[in-house]
Amino acid sequence: MNLSFHGAARTVTGSKHIITLKDGRKILLDCGMFQGMGAETEDLNKDFGFDPSTISVLLLSHAHIDHTGLIPKLVKEGFTGKIFCTPATKDLTEILLHDSAEIQTYETESINKKRQERDQPLYQPLYTPDDVAQCLLQFEITEYNQWFEPLVGVEAYFTPTGHLIGSAAITVRVKEGQKKTTLLFSGDVGRYRSVLLRPPAEAPQADYIILESTYGDKHHDISFTTIETLQHWINKICVQKGGQLIIPAFSVGRTQEVLYALNQLSLEKRLPEILYFIDSPLSSKATQTIRKYTSEFNDRLQKVLTIDDDPFDFPGLKYVDTVEDSRKLVDYKEPCVIISASGTADAGRVQHHINSCIGDKNCAVLLVGYCGGKSLGGQLLSGAKEVEIFSDACQVLAEVGQVQGMSAHADADDLLQFIGNQVPEKVKGIFLVHGEHAVQKSFADRLSLKGFIRIECPAQHQEYVVPLPRVRKRIALAAQTVTA
Repeated sequence: MNLSFHGAARTVTGSKHIITLKDGRKILLDCGMFQGMGAETEDLNKDFGFDPSTISVLLLSHAHIDHTGLIPKLVKEGFTGKIFCTPATKDLTEILLHDSAEIQTYETESINKKRQERDQPLYQPLYTPDDVAQCLLQFEITEYNQWFEPLVGVEAYFTPTGHLIGSAAITVRVKEGQKKTTLLFSGDVGRYRSVLLRPPAEAPQADYIILESTYGDKHHDISFTTIETLQHWINKICVQKGGQLIIPAFSVGRTQEVLYALNQLSLEKRLPEILYFIDSPLSSKATQTIRKYTSEFNDRLQKVLTIDDDPFDFPGLKYVDTVEDSRKLVDYKEPCVIISASGTADAGRVQHHINSCIGDKNCAVLLVGYCGGKSLGGQLLSGAKEVEIFSDACQVLAEVGQVQGMSAHADADDLLQFIGNQVPEKVKGIFLVHGEHAVQKSFADRLSLKGFIRIECPAQHQEYVVPLPRVRKRIALAAQTVTA
């Protein structure tokens, strides 16, 4: 068996990992789009680094675009196998992929107008809505905590991770001859103190673990109050300055957390009486879908539902669906809060709103999630005085803020708790993915202290032969960074 890593390798987006069996069959774990990688993003998404037609089956951990966003391209380029996921992941992926295709068409149109004027080559979208419709025909759903057979001689098992509705860790059990190998892919692990969801569940014992490490060197501040921070920024920008507060937020997961916090302010009669716009048709669809899976809500939210049948709605909230209405909102100058995707501010309608207000000192951009350093959101958080939007240089006069601790990703302690039921002596290797390299090295030291022996940080397109050579103690990090 071989393992190869073609995304989220020493970075946090583009999740794609392949298990290659001895007979040549290939199991792809996730098929994510790279996001927020600056000038590299386009090239990274153009080339998989493997032949899609050679993939036998695809197993999905959850619906976020950095884990599903290249599925239509995979099918377009020759993948004909089945795609297995939980019911909620299938529902959310469908609306996310359609939205992604529409965004690409919309953004390509905007960018190409300027490129035509400059006699530059035109962009082409990665895929179209027709490509999305085609790939959806290959989806198969399976419930949590049930073994199923995606391929002959291969069993798989989904366990909840509390990161997103439908999110799952994937256990894959492979029998080759008389030998059985069990591999655990964490997907993205949620927090044990999630605002909305139940905590992650334990997964079966594994021989090898592919483990996310996004916040492997951090601890979330549980004393930080999201509700108070949102109220502070709304009062400061919209009430006192008469400006607009732009909140880039992913439509699935993070937007619902923001809405839940605003709803709490409304119930407490502390929400300023202005308009709150959700400029994303996806957000409306996603919220409707999430309401179908209330069984995944945590105990606290279950109690809220007994007194408030819709914890994501409040007076003054308006959804913007059409492109025409979104363009009108860009021209709207009254004080308001605009929540729009994407969360890293690198694509989607939110860029138009940031472009409109970035030069206004009375406005602000409030980031509510992780942003890679090269993304527009990351540049703003780093204090950049000038950023590029739609190929134009824009001076940053608007304020920039961040709601700290508002994350659906596990921190270092959460990650250790997630694999806490794994017996270190039985784990022959851990592969850290979905994290920056410096973070991974720090987290590897913590794993070592817990007794895990072999810890690797795969590079992009790196391949390993399993079983790994036995070692008596974990490879020193200094050596690992040279060989891994």
